[in-house]
Amino acid sequence: MSDRRLLFFGDSLVAGVGDPTGRGWVGRVVAASFENGLPLTGYNLGVRGETSEQVAGRWRDEALPRLLPEADARIVVSFGANDTTVEHGRMRVAPERSCAALAGILDGAAALGLVPQVIGPAPVDDPQQNERIQALSASFSDVCSNAGVRFIGVVDQLLAAPIWMTQVMADDGAHPAAEGYEALADLILAAGWTDWLRAERSKLLGVPARDEPFVGDPEALAQRLD
Repeated sequence: MSDRRLLFFGDSLVAGVGDPTGRGWVGRVVAASFENGLPLTGYNLGVRGETSEQVAGRWRDEALPRLLPEADARIVVSFGANDTTVEHGRMRVAPERSCAALAGILDGAAALGLVPQVIGPAPVDDPQQNERIQALSASFSDVCSNAGVRFIGVVDQLLAAPIWMTQVMADDGAHPAAEGYEALADLILAAGWTDWLRAERSKLLGVPARDEPFVGDPEALAQRLD
């Protein structure tokens, strides 16, 4: 068994808040990786309520103790919805600062020889905030495209997924139950997760920027998300 390590950094959706099975989307994609013959050690480092800047401020210190020179270590980053929350009349983190935080993480990952992948922010039960989340997701896509990093956008697909929006509205307005997390995991898996994980780490490092970021196909999962 190769020493494959995945470090998942982000907010409450990374942590799987609201899922009574305790798996969240992270647990589901890790399980799917094993099923596809890609065993790994997964570290869930999601913290509820954190913004992009808060994740950027801690990720390196938390990553270093989990790395070994001979390991195939990669990081998966997912945040942004908390940035778009309005507090005291303004967003918690302005979009340009959110993008700078993401770019800093990607630069830091490259410096450590880590292969990154970014999952975009997911929608909540607030139409106006969802517009801000969509805009931020598009900006994150640009950051990843410039860095040659895979980006999986999920906000539009989940807005169109009844199971996600129904469960988010039934809970606290931000977190789904088990079936919603399963829908999110399905989007990530369908967007080339296994190919990314199977690809040799050396071939993924220093890849030139793509014209278009790597995104999921909403039509491919239309039936599963209904």
